Amino acid sequence: MDDTTQLVRAASKCGLTMEEFDLAIEILGRPLTKVELGLFSAMWSEHCSYKSSKIHLGKFPTDGPQVIEGPGENAGVVDIGDGDAVVFKMESHNHPSFIEPYQGAATGVGGILRDIFTMGARPVASLNLLRFGSQDNARTKYLLDGVVSGIAGYGNCIGVPTIGGELSFNKSFNGNCLVNVFNLGVVKIEKIFLGKAEGVGNPVIYAGSATGRDGIHGATMASEEFSEATEAKRPTVQVGDPFTEKLLLEACLELFKTDYIVGIQDMGAAGMTSSSFEMAGRAGTGVEINLDKVPRREEGMTPYEIMLSESQERMLLVCRPGTEEAVKGIFTKWGLCSEVIGEVTGDGQVRLTENGKIVADVPALRLAQMAPHFSRLSLPPLNIEEVQTFTRVPAPENYCKTLQTLLASPNICSRQWVYRQYDHMVRTDTVVKPGSDASVIRIKSSGKGIAMSVDCNSRYCYIDPYMGGMQAVAEATRNVACSGAKPLAITDCLNFGSPENPEVMWRFINSIEGISKACLKLDTPVVSGNVSFYNQTGETPIYPTPAIGAVGLLADSSKAVTQFFATEGDIIILLGATFDEIGGSEYLSVIHGQERGGPPGVNLAKELALQKLMIALADERLVNSMHDISDGGVGVALAESAFSSENPGILGFDVSFTTELSPDRFLFSESQARAVASCRPDLAGKIIEMAKKNGTPARMVGEVTFKKVNIRVNSIDLVTTNIDELLQPWKEALGSYMSR
Repeated sequence: MDDTTQLVRAASKCGLTMEEFDLAIEILGRPLTKVELGLFSAMWSEHCSYKSSKIHLGKFPTDGPQVIEGPGENAGVVDIGDGDAVVFKMESHNHPSFIEPYQGAATGVGGILRDIFTMGARPVASLNLLRFGSQDNARTKYLLDGVVSGIAGYGNCIGVPTIGGELSFNKSFNGNCLVNVFNLGVVKIEKIFLGKAEGVGNPVIYAGSATGRDGIHGATMASEEFSEATEAKRPTVQVGDPFTEKLLLEACLELFKTDYIVGIQDMGAAGMTSSSFEMAGRAGTGVEINLDKVPRREEGMTPYEIMLSESQERMLLVCRPGTEEAVKGIFTKWGLCSEVIGEVTGDGQVRLTENGKIVADVPALRLAQMAPHFSRLSLPPLNIEEVQTFTRVPAPENYCKTLQTLLASPNICSRQWVYRQYDHMVRTDTVVKPGSDASVIRIKSSGKGIAMSVDCNSRYCYIDPYMGGMQAVAEATRNVACSGAKPLAITDCLNFGSPENPEVMWRFINSIEGISKACLKLDTPVVSGNVSFYNQTGETPIYPTPAIGAVGLLADSSKAVTQFFATEGDIIILLGATFDEIGGSEYLSVIHGQERGGPPGVNLAKELALQKLMIALADERLVNSMHDISDGGVGVALAESAFSSENPGILGFDVSFTTELSPDRFLFSESQARAVASCRPDLAGKIIEMAKKNGTPARMVGEVTFKKVNIRVNSIDLVTTNIDELLQPWKEALGSYMSR
């Protein structure tokens, strides 16, 4: 077998098509070396190149007066005034977490932290969005336990609080769990660093952990569907060390106080390959690297292994000439290895040498930014009309039992089993802890608050991806507004099945269009994000999950509002209008076993009006609580408002509604642009008047009680009980499942 045949076979194993292999040869004007084959296969993988999504991502609005850095850098940066900025991004670690849940989730957290502090920011808060298969699937409990332990193990050790997130279960995730991790950091605007290899002759420095053989071809693995051979891919999962990451974080932040650094990037997917090519590509320069000088922890590593290793806790830096020893001294102080391994060149090539011989010589820009881009075939599913129609369902015989069943269902019940494993108070900046609509931290130096939430209804996006995409943005920003914060911008993590499936691409494209429309109307540009394709096993893709992370600003963190009722006798106000919309709802799924029917419509003008109203109510300190109405409808939202973590089982509610809808449609509709608020009795009239001027429907519907719960519709008592009867099934469901 000749060398060319061997390379062709190797290219196929690495995920390169014949067309891509031929293009690589055309770019170089000669046959590829084995090392170069590895470089092309990693950088042109779906995970690194976005070759099936890039032409569609351009539809996102990415600009605004608040945007300092948009997509293209390691993370997005948004101005929050007074010389401060927030840096944030969301990433996926889906495939590694399904193969090895603890390390997959842990290294996902480590990777997103490095994306933030490589920009010069100190990470201050983490969130996550998790999806698992049905609870009767044999692997679900194992994956959930491992993933939560991995997130907790890494985040708690490094000292960055995990302050919120979202968790859902659905059988479409039986073969592919989703682990999306979000982090936000704070930085002074003049101290933002970018991932560019600028300045010909500037030294290139490797810093952090030594390179090993873990994670080789991790990016390629993340660009493939799962199969029966998935377990054999464990060696492609990286191994993390949060204690080393903590040292790396502090060393980098100390380094950023100097003027030594020109550019910096973490070694994430594709390891040193992506960092070197992307930094040179962004700057229009080249880089020459002597692989003999790369610190390594295993004997006999080849150039191929060194460049494709995804060992964790590593950075690539470009510094100013003459500062090399000072830079290395800082890393030595923190117990980390560092080494000058090369320099920036002006010829646009990334050139790798070993033992004085060139083992790879590839144009940086062509490899980093000019991968082949595909306009994949997109077709609506053949059964889309059937999916968007549901059959008539009978009204509940017992509304109290129905509400209890909903509250104990996997997608609504308490997440305390999850977040009690996270340290959400480290750094003492957490104002609103996990469990409310949005989590809030304060910036001590200014007293400002930053609110954040991650959201997506995967079922909506399966049934109607355009409306589902809009709803994901609307709910994420609404949750932020419920805390009193003004939404500023979003990040995304777009999780879909194989792009080679026309139905998957149809849902992907329509989701993007829905997200884009919502972002434009709500003035929340997309500043960073991630695409994760090939989340499917065999012919079964996951429900599409374009996760949205929204970030908002409170001028005064002391004005932050939670979703929880505060005082007996407070007036309860329903904000927004309820429509006959139970398609795609939790009620239809949990009570009637149907995951179909068009999801609720999104009226972006009404959504914007509601959010502005809630921000004003919080700013004027008129409300004691505000809670978004979403999964389960107003019946569930009222119960959740009474489930305060501070005083559980103490407060209830007595409400009465008048409606032309049937009681079940009214109570369990998931109509958008709605919220439940509570206030002192003397302030209710002012709130109603403000809502009227704002154009948002508002009505007083009842009051906060001591323990008693009563829900009345059209003068008929439908639910009469005490709060403990609702609290217990909600509180115990997830913990009971995990302990069985």
